[in-house]
Formats: sequence, structure tokens, C-alpha cells
Amino acid sequence: MMMRKILILISASFLTFSVTGQSNYDLLLRAKALTSTGKSAEAVQILNDSQDIQSDIRLLTARGEARIQTGDLNGAIDDFNSACKIKQYSGDYGLARIYALKGDAATSLYHLGRSMNPEFRLPEKVIMLEPSFAKIENSPEWRLFWKKEWYIVPERKLSEVEYYVKAGRIDEAGSVLAELESDYKDHQDAIYAAAVVKCFTGKYGEAIKSLSGLLTRYPENENYLRTLASAQIGGSNPAGASATYSKLISMEVPDAELFMLRAECYRKTGEREKAMSDIIRYLSYYPGNKAALSLAGRTELSSGNNLKALEYFSENLRLHPHDTECYIDRGNSYFLSKSWQWAINDYSMSLDLDPGNPDAWLSKGISLVNSGKTEDACHDFRRSFALGNRKATEYISRYCLK
Repeated sequence: MMMRKILILISASFLTFSVTGQSNYDLLLRAKALTSTGKSAEAVQILNDSQDIQSDIRLLTARGEARIQTGDLNGAIDDFNSACKIKQYSGDYGLARIYALKGDAATSLYHLGRSMNPEFRLPEKVIMLEPSFAKIENSPEWRLFWKKEWYIVPERKLSEVEYYVKAGRIDEAGSVLAELESDYKDHQDAIYAAAVVKCFTGKYGEAIKSLSGLLTRYPENENYLRTLASAQIGGSNPAGASATYSKLISMEVPDAELFMLRAECYRKTGEREKAMSDIIRYLSYYPGNKAALSLAGRTELSSGNNLKALEYFSENLRLHPHDTECYIDRGNSYFLSKSWQWAINDYSMSLDLDPGNPDAWLSKGISLVNSGKTEDACHDFRRSFALGNRKATEYISRYCLK
């Protein structure tokens, strides 16, 4: 009952926003959430109702994106052209995508070239992976377009480093980084590439030092700030990371996931109210989101509010009844409250869905021991050990060796 009240309050608060007027940033996040979840027509509608739609390029381009999804390409063209009138080049990438979808390679590449303005230029890998260009990527115009060097060498090398790091190919990333540092040692892309590699290899202190230096020169660089936050989390400094995420939010970066990332930091620093505020805001954009409900439950659990945690975990299971993680979350909550049979039931359900989870086998075994079912527990401890959980050896030696 309490969980339903919470969800009703979330919906009601958002309804109040739409009636009384919400910030353009909040409206932008709402529209992007609707578009990303297949509700593009709703995104267009709420943006149509904004008094600032004709003066805010973010709202115009967001409506253009939503209109593309609804198939209204001509309406999207109007939005991106309107954005360009407010700020030159701001809508050109959207126009390039639309004309590519129409199969008009010449017009598409005209706008793509204009979008290469330094303020709006996207990384080459993003453009190459954009599905909208599929219709024209084999055209003579496309091949001719890419004969021009749109990106300088440090940019290309940085992109390679990021690609290899993301793929876990750290030796190859190191080789490219060595080339980059050899020729462009003091270039910002070389410094940043080194920080990316250091962060991935666990050298968080060195990464933070490099990134902090870059941010003194480029204090609002989104990539630098995001990587800094990752390094701070890796270096066990959630308070520093929450401050970095707050900086990104204050810059109105249009990514609702930032609230989830900051909430996790607040959870780790014991700032429950701040964490829950961020989670509830995220849930106003993505109602019923599994990760958000899980984090809400874990936040309440870490604060000792087990009953509230159970409400979130139970609601998550209602919405995602075949998800093993949801059963484990609630099982862990029952485990901490020593409700052993309820914990056993949830761990059993999770293991029916995913029998390869060694931690669930161990937790179920411990719950069985506390229920007086040692023989059954030993079976679970051995399954946990066989799946690689070394902690199970302690329980096997204590309860299962005679």
C-alpha cells in the first residue's frame, strides 16, 4: 500500500509540474525519456505545450528527434531549421540525418559538413555508427565527403584509445597512447587519453590529477567530468563523485542517468534523503524502472529502513516477475531481517531463473542453516563452492565435514 502511495505521489508531482510549468531542463529530460521509451508522440505533445519551444534550441532539437521517431520528417526539418536560426549549425546534424533517411545524399552531406563546426561536431565513431546514414553510406558523395580530414590526428588517436579501452584491449590502447604522447605530448587529447587508460587500469589518483589539470582549462568539458567521476568512484571517493555529478547536472547535461549515478554516491556516503530525492526524480521520468526501484530499496536497506526497502523490492517484483536480480534484492532484505523462510523462497526463485549464481546459493544455504535445515544447506554450500565462491569453504568446514 505504501509503495503504491509513493508511485502515486511521483505521478502527481509530475502532473503538477506540467500544469504549473516546469523548468526547460526538466521538460527536456521528460521529452527524451518519452522518446527513448517509444512514446515519441507524447514527447511531441508536451514540447508543443511549452511556451519556450520556439526560443530554446534544446527543446526544438528534442522535438525534432521525437518527430523523426513518429515519422514526421517534414516537421522535424522545421524544428532543426528553427534551431539553426537561433544558433547557427545547432540543427545541422539532425538535418543531415533526416535527408539521409530520405535518400538525399547531397543535401545530407551538406548539412553534415556544416555540423562539423567545433561547437557541435560529434566524434567520428558516433557518425559512422548512426543508422540514419545507412541509405547513403555506399554513395559516391559519402566516400568523397570522408576524403576530407575532418578530424586532426590527436582526435583520431583519442578515439582509438577509447575504443580499445571499451573493448578491454588495454595493450592496444597503450600502444596507440604511446604514439599519441610521442607526437603530441602536451595536447589535451593526449592528456585525456592517458587519463582514460589510467582510470581503466586502476591508477585512479593519477587519472584524477590529470583530469583536474584539464578541468582548470576546460571546466565544463562533459567527457572530462564524467571520467573524473568514474575515477573518484574507483578511488573510493563517492563524496567527490557526487560533487562532480552535481556539476554536470548544474550544467543541465540532458541525461537523466546522472541522477541515478549521483544517488548511488549519496547512498554510499549515507545521505539517504538526497539519494531518495534523486531516485524519485528519475522515477518521474522512467516510472517502474527496475534499476531505480532496486536502488531505492538498497538505499532504504543501507539506512536500516527494511520495511520501506521491502516495499520497493516487492513493487519491482510485481513489475518484473521473471527477473532474478529482483528476487535476490528482496531475498537480501529478508535475510538481513532474519526472515529466513521468506529469504529461502526468494533465493530459490532466483536460482530457478539463474542456477549459476554462487552468491545466491551461499545466501540460501546460510538461510537454511538458520532454519535448522543443515543437510539442505550443505548441498547449497557445495554448489556455491563449485561455482567459484571461496567463502563457501568456511561454511562447508563448519557445518558439512564430519
